[in-house]
Amino acid sequence: MSEATPRGGRAVFRFHDYRAYVSSRFLWTLGLQIQNVAVAWLVYSITNDPFALGLIGLCAFIPAVPLSLVTGPTADRFDRRIILIVSCVVMAVGSGILTALLLAGAIEPARMWPVYATVTLVGAARAFANPAGQALLTNLVPDDEFPSAVAWNNSTNQMASVGGPALGGLLFPFGTMVPFIVAFACFILAVLITVTIRTRPPRAEKIRATWSVIVAGYKFIWSRPVILGAITLDLVAVLLGGATALLPIFAKDIFETGPWGLGVLRSMAAIGSICAALVLANYPLRGHVGRTMFICVIIYGCCTIGFGLSTHIIPAALFLLVLGAADMVSVVIRQSLIQIETPNEMRGRVMAVHTILTGTSNQLGEFESGTLAYFIGAVPTVLFGGASAIVASLLWMRLFPDLRRREKISG
Repeated sequence: MSEATPRGGRAVFRFHDYRAYVSSRFLWTLGLQIQNVAVAWLVYSITNDPFALGLIGLCAFIPAVPLSLVTGPTADRFDRRIILIVSCVVMAVGSGILTALLLAGAIEPARMWPVYATVTLVGAARAFANPAGQALLTNLVPDDEFPSAVAWNNSTNQMASVGGPALGGLLFPFGTMVPFIVAFACFILAVLITVTIRTRPPRAEKIRATWSVIVAGYKFIWSRPVILGAITLDLVAVLLGGATALLPIFAKDIFETGPWGLGVLRSMAAIGSICAALVLANYPLRGHVGRTMFICVIIYGCCTIGFGLSTHIIPAALFLLVLGAADMVSVVIRQSLIQIETPNEMRGRVMAVHTILTGTSNQLGEFESGTLAYFIGAVPTVLFGGASAIVASLLWMRLFPDLRRREKISG
């Protein structure tokens, strides 16, 4: 970590372990995105049921809830690099299972449980990978370069989120199982690259898996209003405002496109995120970070409403582009605040809570959206979600004044 000198911009890539981590994260995120869009299109094309789409999100969310009590302590007690390797292997196993199911012709409208079970397995692996990976990231670069490292990490992560859905949609014409085979290859490559990471976090005092240790992450967040406000705002906005689960409905029934249209819609938010992340990586926020985060959540809600009102794929894609950019700014602020203010020996547990409250809220939000769309329709569901995100941001500005007044990441 002493390889000093240039700072900011692309300087963080001078650290080998950081490059390896970012490359590995890119690959397993790419694999997940390819697999997610393939599963969503496969399930909806077979069932034609919005509720079935919601069940995919629920199955991805279910394992994260109980596992959040152990994934954090695990990341604090064991080698985070090994946890990532094992998690990626399990994700690869999930891709193999889905490929085998397709080969055997075992996926039918009345027999979707093997797909849901596999999504649950992959969700469990992701529940371990996220806190371990985010906690490991902090050890790969100096603290003063961490905001730039987060922005670059999120940028490459969003590149995977762009390429994954688009690639998943484009691979379908070559065969239904092709996207799952490619996802499998991505997970295996991620394993091989993760093996090359040499950095180990400072040796932490051995901790026993007592109840107080398990819930320590929740207690820590509850005692920090700035962190609590940032995490819960994202939780509410994504839980109620997410429209991702309904994109197959918009692509197939409203915009009347095929898998390519779904790939485009899934990619546009990520393209906006990449643009914002690249700007933040080279020009980090210098002030008004709290106010900026609230404004971005309001923009996120407005763009969600604009998307819901769109009747053509082009304006819909543009709204998703801006939505993704606004979301990325709030993500970089939130992640930087959390990791900078959390001691190393607590990062695994805190990031596990962060994952359950924000990361998995995407999956729970997909279930909420799919279920609500089943009763009131896709468009009203999206409009309700966008309005909820705006109301939440305005309310949180009053509930968490310290977060609203926060000027800099470092405090």
